[in-house]
Amino acid sequence: MNSFKRLVATAALPLSLLLSGCGEQAPQNKAVYLLIDTSGTYTQELNKAQAILNYLLANLDSGDSIAVARIDSGSFSEKDIIAKTTFDMRPSTANDQKRQFKLAMDEFAANLKKGSANTDITGGVLQATQYLNETGAGNKYVFIFSDLEEDLPHDHIRNFPISLDNIHVVALNVTKLRSDNIDPRDYLNRLASWQHRVVEGGGDWRVINDLERMDKLIVAN
Repeated sequence: MNSFKRLVATAALPLSLLLSGCGEQAPQNKAVYLLIDTSGTYTQELNKAQAILNYLLANLDSGDSIAVARIDSGSFSEKDIIAKTTFDMRPSTANDQKRQFKLAMDEFAANLKKGSANTDITGGVLQATQYLNETGAGNKYVFIFSDLEEDLPHDHIRNFPISLDNIHVVALNVTKLRSDNIDPRDYLNRLASWQHRVVEGGGDWRVINDLERMDKLIVAN
């Protein structure tokens, strides 16, 4: 290599290194969507859902987003969203938003007198993915507070893949049904079926039944 070529190669090296380090940093904010089963006797578990929400509100920061929605007979609908917000960058305003959010959840729990006739979990998850993707957050979570027993109206179609790319899906408080005591495989099959749908859709799956371990809800990537 002659001296001119060596000079060009040497001069180009810092530029290439500079360009390689200029990629945009992925966003670090979080967005969470809490789905609450309101069917049948599962409404008796609402106090646990309120505790989960309190944990989330305490651990989300300015710039993070949160939504809470009910799972009912047809959950792919804005009407099922109890509250949603993105926390302001000003801490005092964000704290006010958190107080208002908690009040909305407490009011919902106090006024819920009767559970829904059916349980459209898939519709709720679809609604959750739309919300999470629209936030543009770097870390996205769907929390499903349910026994995972989907019971659909006869005309609802939900047996199709769900796109869950880069979304953490966490099943919470997956209680056992009376029928599970007769055949425990029903319970295990519900968990396995949902895990398959989530992983096949590009998400990751966890189950947390011990709500004393809520420090495991939001994990660092």
